[in-house]
Amino acid sequence: MAKCEICDKEVKFSLQVSHSHRRTSRTFKPNVQAVRVNDNGTVKKMNVCTKCLKSGKVQRAI
Repeated sequence: MAKCEICDKEVKFSLQVSHSHRRTSRTFKPNVQAVRVNDNGTVKKMNVCTKCLKSGKVQRAI
């Protein structure tokens, strides 16, 4: 399953409730991208969610 290596955001499970109140299971999946990251001068490939990329918690390698 997809998991962000920075903030540990992962798949969440919940119930989808219809108008007639029938319940089925569903998943909430984070938007995780495989990105080349500059980590203390070394380039690594990490799975990072887009929220961490947008907020600047991770520096992309060029």
